[in-house]
Amino acid sequence: MRDLSEEPIHSSLIHSFNPYKNMRNLWLFLSKYNAFFFFIIFFSISIVLFVKNNSFQRASVLNSSNQIVGKAYETANYLNTYLNLAVVNDSLAAENARLRGEMKSAFYSDSIVRRDIVDTAQRQQYSYIVAEVVNNSIHHKDNTITINRGRKHGIKKGMGVISPTGVVGLVLNVSANYATVQSLLHSDTRISACIKENNAFGSLTWGEENYDPKIALLKDIPNHVKVNKGEHIITSGFSTRFPRGIPIGRIRRTGVKGGESFLNIEVQLSTDFSTLRYVYVVNNLLAAEQEQVEALQPAK
Repeated sequence: MRDLSEEPIHSSLIHSFNPYKNMRNLWLFLSKYNAFFFFIIFFSISIVLFVKNNSFQRASVLNSSNQIVGKAYETANYLNTYLNLAVVNDSLAAENARLRGEMKSAFYSDSIVRRDIVDTAQRQQYSYIVAEVVNNSIHHKDNTITINRGRKHGIKKGMGVISPTGVVGLVLNVSANYATVQSLLHSDTRISACIKENNAFGSLTWGEENYDPKIALLKDIPNHVKVNKGEHIITSGFSTRFPRGIPIGRIRRTGVKGGESFLNIEVQLSTDFSTLRYVYVVNNLLAAEQEQVEALQPAK
């Protein structure tokens, strides 16, 4: 049975959307305010004629238009640059890795001296694989870092890892596409380091009664060596993991007691582990050969 109560509503909706009535209302509105609309039209025409027939005003308008358009382009370019920052960072990191591979420290000199003839050849020893940090910790006793490069990218266990500001750690585990890094902020990490100003070397450690992510300890420096606050700590180059000269930090305090014959030194680390984004995995092209020779034991 049909509900007649709906009919008035239905008919009112049709009536409200009557196109003839809407057109009539529009015409009445235009008729009522026709003076205002004519003013707008004639005013616009006069502005166009005025600008078109006066060179100074035309130049002013064009200059203003150029400024507006230029500002719009500048804003659009800024937004586009911001949205492409990730791509730019990736390309810069890759370029930095390539440039590191061309630095003097990435080569070793193979020189032969015979009488007054010097035959010198340089062979590349280090290359660098750029990676992005996808996970990181700094507040634990044993901190690790996860990077988005793995076995298929040439990453192997034991490789050194650095950042643009200094040493980061050592590769711990490797899968096809990822690797975990034993951070410098790990109780088991040992880095061969030296004082740049006097070449005294020792072992850099972290986590011995100190879990500050900005402070490490340089151990086993002979106590007769004179050390000064602010001197630079760098990699010694004695291991196959890092070339010599990679920054580690600067001496913060020299009065830390060590053994009877050795001095321990507090080091302010140069790498801010809380802001790591890109790192470089050090590939020592001669590591296997060096390790093989060092593994040889003299016959007894």
